[in-house]
Amino acid sequence: MSTPPDRIAVVVPAYDEAASIGATLAALARQTDTGFRLIVVDNASTDTTVDVVRRFAATAPFPVELVTETERGAGTAADTGFRHAITTGARLLARTDADCLPSPDWVATLRAYLGQGFDLVCGRSVPRHDERPTWAERHVFPAAVRLAAVYGRYRAAHRGPGFRSPYVLVHGHNLALTADLYLRCGGTAREALEDGSEDVTLLNRARRVTDRIARAEDLIVESSLRRLRAWGARRTLLWYWDRRYRPPDAAQVHVR
Repeated sequence: MSTPPDRIAVVVPAYDEAASIGATLAALARQTDTGFRLIVVDNASTDTTVDVVRRFAATAPFPVELVTETERGAGTAADTGFRHAITTGARLLARTDADCLPSPDWVATLRAYLGQGFDLVCGRSVPRHDERPTWAERHVFPAAVRLAAVYGRYRAAHRGPGFRSPYVLVHGHNLALTADLYLRCGGTAREALEDGSEDVTLLNRARRVTDRIARAEDLIVESSLRRLRAWGARRTLLWYWDRRYRPPDAAQVHVR
């Protein structure tokens, strides 16, 4: 039996994304499977992000809900969105970010994986085509990220008898999971963006309670290059490596 549309929720955390979220919403509207509801979590934006979402909601091909989370942090906003989705009936959850472009078959693909019995699906991230990535941005940097993920698999913190499944590369802007797993594992870490990678924390929490985790190369989201271009490759990689690089000003964490 297929999952009713109101039981699938796509969560999008957003902080000062008025310039970017319109393209994300348009990409979601172009999905081949629009049988879901969209939950945008406004993370105390100071621009017109909320207005953009409300205008989109008036003609969207699916229900759109706007939730507010005043405590700053992508993980905090995502957790608020996921828990709102669950308490209002969602059984399948997905997340992307407000500067990303999910491929047209994104919802259909994640629905298929979860329908096959997987509890958590971690998709692939590629550079946004409309940002005109260079050859290095299309090939070298993604290869470095994958290499870092291989290293992560062998780190002591990601190994041990408490884990029921292998470590895989995960992106917070491209994942899907069951509501049941979310509640059982404790969900997304409610922490400031500069304090840790909430997607890795969620993955490791999930790995302790299930062995049904898939790395899905055909679940694709185009992600923005703005952090890479603002900080450079070295600092960006160090940022993702346990925040070994942090901007001198906390406000610079939120690259706009």
